[in-house]
Amino acid sequence: MQDIFIGFTSVFGSPDWWQPLLMYLVGGVLIWLAINKEYEPMLLLPIGFGAILVNLPLSIAGTPPAGSGYEAGFLQILYEMGIKTELFPLLIFIAVGAMIDFGPLFKNPFMIFFGAAAQFGIFATMIVATLLGFSLKEAASIGIIGAADGPTSIFVANIFAPELLGPISVAAYSYMSLVPLIQPPVIRALTTRKERRIHMVYHESSAPKWLKVIFPIAVTMIAGFVAPISVPLIGSLMFGNLIRESGVLERLSQAAQNELANLVTLLLGITIGCSMVAANFLTWKTLMIMGMGLVAFVFDTAGGILFAKLVNLFLPKERKVNPMIGACGISAFPMSGRIVQKMANDEEKGNIILMHAIGSNVSGQLGSVIAGGMVLALVPLFAK
Repeated sequence: MQDIFIGFTSVFGSPDWWQPLLMYLVGGVLIWLAINKEYEPMLLLPIGFGAILVNLPLSIAGTPPAGSGYEAGFLQILYEMGIKTELFPLLIFIAVGAMIDFGPLFKNPFMIFFGAAAQFGIFATMIVATLLGFSLKEAASIGIIGAADGPTSIFVANIFAPELLGPISVAAYSYMSLVPLIQPPVIRALTTRKERRIHMVYHESSAPKWLKVIFPIAVTMIAGFVAPISVPLIGSLMFGNLIRESGVLERLSQAAQNELANLVTLLLGITIGCSMVAANFLTWKTLMIMGMGLVAFVFDTAGGILFAKLVNLFLPKERKVNPMIGACGISAFPMSGRIVQKMANDEEKGNIILMHAIGSNVSGQLGSVIAGGMVLALVPLFAK
């Protein structure tokens, strides 16, 4: 009974008594979105539950209160071992790499430009964030939300702005889950019905195995020479892809895609929740980060679409691209590609642009990691 009394007193006897209660609500909303709406349930549910755990009165799950006799709770241990060391994001990249088939990109190499153009939101948001008073490193961490790549956001934020890791992680994964709601209005606003009905010819062909094997090795080596700090990100992604494409490590490839991905995602989610302590999360910066994260997603989508429209100005009529595939240049794979295909089919039955959309989407996955590496390499030079 005494422990219960102390727990209630520690919450309601404080002038900030409302903060833990609000965090319980935030955690509950994330769990509700995961279960009822199925928005990124593998991450939002653990994040939501972690947010509740770490804000319980006198909780020893995260950083134990003074005098409790505990040096660190289990969530704090996971945070120190998996997030601060960047281990969890890198393991996720190995799993993602094992899931990705770069074949659609090899068949349409031109799609790589859409993956690059759709990173515009990252740098546009960085400018906005610096104008709003954030430091360059904080602005870079916020801008990476636009990459639509949760592990990249976590990796960059942990290096540049660990104090903002909670809101950045929640914004990144929340907006990734809301891609079906965010992208269609932006696409319709920037394209005409005629443009959305453009057909694209697809030629069935298979990329040679030697190309699939050499590609991850070559990309890693180029990254190592151009931006060494990006090697952990790109190297992990490419290692996972090499396991997939080698053809001799099928068991490891399946383990990376399933057991590794599931286990690390579970631990990553609840550990992110550990960073959502009320005193750190409930600030004006959190609201601004959530707002700018949405701006970054919109700018990324718009950047890819406008680039496709620009390219069409120089292409003959029979070779014009459907500008909607430019929106797939973000890293939300394969969700964005499926959304664009559905929109194309809704505009005109039988208009199949899925493979082109997936090619753009795969290039976006690669582009987001490269953009993260560029940010890691360049920002410290300008932040001095």
